[in-house]
Amino acid sequence: MAAELFYASVAELSRRLAEGGVSSVELTRAVIERTGTVDPTVRAFNSGDEADALRQAEASDQRRAAGKTMGVLDGIPIGLKDVIAVKDQPLTASSRMLAGFVSPYDATVTNRLKSAGAVLWGRLNLDEFAMGSSTENSAMHPTCNPWDTGCVPGGSSGGSAAAVAAGEVIAALGSDTGGSIRQPAAFCGVVGLKPTYGLVSRFGLVAFASSLDQIGPMTRTVEDAALLLQVIAGHDERDSTSFRAEIPDYRAALQTKQGPWKIGIPREYFGDGLDPEVAAAVDKAVAFYRGQGCEIREVSLPHTRYCLDAYYVIATAEASSNLARYDGIRYGHRAKEATDVVDLYCQSRAEGFGDEVKRRIILGTYVLSSGYYDAYYLRAQKVRTLIRQDFLKAYEEVDVLLTPTTPTPAFKFGAKADPLALYLCDIYTIGVNLAGLPAVSLPCGFSGAGLPIGLQLIGRPFQEANLLAVAHAFEQAHDWHRRRPQL
Repeated sequence: MAAELFYASVAELSRRLAEGGVSSVELTRAVIERTGTVDPTVRAFNSGDEADALRQAEASDQRRAAGKTMGVLDGIPIGLKDVIAVKDQPLTASSRMLAGFVSPYDATVTNRLKSAGAVLWGRLNLDEFAMGSSTENSAMHPTCNPWDTGCVPGGSSGGSAAAVAAGEVIAALGSDTGGSIRQPAAFCGVVGLKPTYGLVSRFGLVAFASSLDQIGPMTRTVEDAALLLQVIAGHDERDSTSFRAEIPDYRAALQTKQGPWKIGIPREYFGDGLDPEVAAAVDKAVAFYRGQGCEIREVSLPHTRYCLDAYYVIATAEASSNLARYDGIRYGHRAKEATDVVDLYCQSRAEGFGDEVKRRIILGTYVLSSGYYDAYYLRAQKVRTLIRQDFLKAYEEVDVLLTPTTPTPAFKFGAKADPLALYLCDIYTIGVNLAGLPAVSLPCGFSGAGLPIGLQLIGRPFQEANLLAVAHAFEQAHDWHRRRPQL
């Protein structure tokens, strides 16, 4: 019974809860017990309040008994990446800088999950301040890939992806600045959706790069991603970048939008550096869609080769600005033996930030400095406009774009010690953030070593309903999402 519970989908569990076949308390206990069994190995969690989760579950069961169910997510345990604020719970961003900090308020997405009756369970590990692609940069501990604990789970939302894959949560929220939902989803064999920029409020999200960050769901199925998106999407007055978009019924669209679709294959995403096993799995996905009557067209995104450069100028510049607030004076870690205010500032930041965060702050400060702003930051923003125009031009011919999510399957710990090698892991995902587009990663196969391979579908702005329908069509014809790691 327990195994059926902690590896069931949100949709299935919602049905069973409604029918009375299981209670939220039973489900939450099963997830907590699973976490206690496997998390000493996986290490997806930074913290978890078992008593609070069970109180939420009891309240859900009482509502259901009184005929006051709050929706599809009522009673379902959902994990949150430890950069999303939950009132009275730790908010560390996996950094020494915020060790011991307890959030005094809820993020908008947290409030919306609570309003839907979800059971919030745990704070999930990440690369410090969401800066990384492997979760090796966490100041707390590394998280392991449930499919091979000698491999990374991806990042920065590695804890969220690993927790879903290992059955420690039914679903989770992550954040995606340059692929931080999609890349770990691919490495861990789950579904990861990065919504259109502005569709989901960023209020209560610890900021990395404000023009790139976006919160999104990480789930076992495309349908579950649609269910979570339905709850968290929508305009928020507290986020100045939140967009007033019409929110359709994403779950219903999985059935009503049947295709066939025009699918674009960007030639720039299938060149040097793509692992042959990843290429073969993605080619089979292309063949599937062709067999379903979809029109497959090769398209070009000519400025793709500048994505990495533009991203690491813009993202680090915004990180430098956003992280300036952590000075040991206003809040955050404070050094104990400083001699004056300047020394306090320097020591607090030196002690509180890890190497990767320091690297990005230094780079970002440099590109924003006097004499270099026009040469680097302003030019990167102009290139960003060209990258977005490439995508929009492609959408004049096709409905969605199909690419690999990552160049390779998950790699061993320490295999990408060179920061530049690690940055290249996001080569297929960062363009989506620069252009503000929606994209989803879903499982499309396994390597010879038994590691998941991810397929990325990229949609038009605010066309998540169509994007999810395209992904759902592939998922329903394959069983990759039903496979489970042996822990």
